[in-house]
Amino acid sequence: MEPEDRYRASLSEDGHSRILIDAITDCAIYMLNTDGMVVSWNPGARRLKGYEAREIVGENFSRYYTLEDRNAGLPQKALAIAERDGRFTAEGWRVRKDGRRFWAHVTIHPIRAPEGMLMGFAKITRDFSEQHAAREALKQSEERFRLLVDGITDYAVYMLSPSGEILTWNAGATRIKGYAASEVLGRNFALFYTPADQAAGEPAKALAIAARDGRFAARAWRVRKDGSLLRADVVIDAIRDTEGRITGFAKITRDLSAEEDLLPDLHGPAANGHASPRG
Repeated sequence: MEPEDRYRASLSEDGHSRILIDAITDCAIYMLNTDGMVVSWNPGARRLKGYEAREIVGENFSRYYTLEDRNAGLPQKALAIAERDGRFTAEGWRVRKDGRRFWAHVTIHPIRAPEGMLMGFAKITRDFSEQHAAREALKQSEERFRLLVDGITDYAVYMLSPSGEILTWNAGATRIKGYAASEVLGRNFALFYTPADQAAGEPAKALAIAARDGRFAARAWRVRKDGSLLRADVVIDAIRDTEGRITGFAKITRDLSAEEDLLPDLHGPAANGHASPRG
């Protein structure tokens, strides 16, 4: 291809790229020079940031950052990481022209000449305010639920992994079982079963029934940290993801010892290691 033809092809390609970028309105796509000054501006940037091109071209992109982030040098750090690693990606608060904040997903790519010299940066910003609000709402909901569960002291309420390892531990579990969270997290819930029930594989059977039927319920003997026995109502519910796969189990145990007065003496069958009834 002759030089003139290559030049025309390049102009045609640049023109198509410009048409493509200008047609994108749901995200801001623009160029920065090596110092972070804005050198191009698309309609998506105008819609998202609120600035016309004539108001922002030639200004430093740090204008969109919060005062706290500017004082912490985050704009300069972002460019330095993009230059060093070939890409910078982050989420955080950004500021529109009218002063309103929005939660942004930001990607910055370095632009280099064929010989490798840094010529500037391509920056893509998307408004993730709705996604951020949804995540925050979920976090708050989970925190409220955690506080609710931690406030329950009459029941041991905790989560198990698919294989039975203890993942969470509430105040009721500490009161009923006698273990602090640091003593049981990561251990298998089989430690609460009598030796005979462990030998008979009852813990694994309980999880298998819960996985198959969605729930396992029983009244049985369990063992506290100090070795004493308690009569308990036990419920295990299977937890599945959106595709139906088991992701763990929710386990609730209620101590019936006081109300039923069923604790055996030290020479009773449970204390001697005999299997507890299934029910």
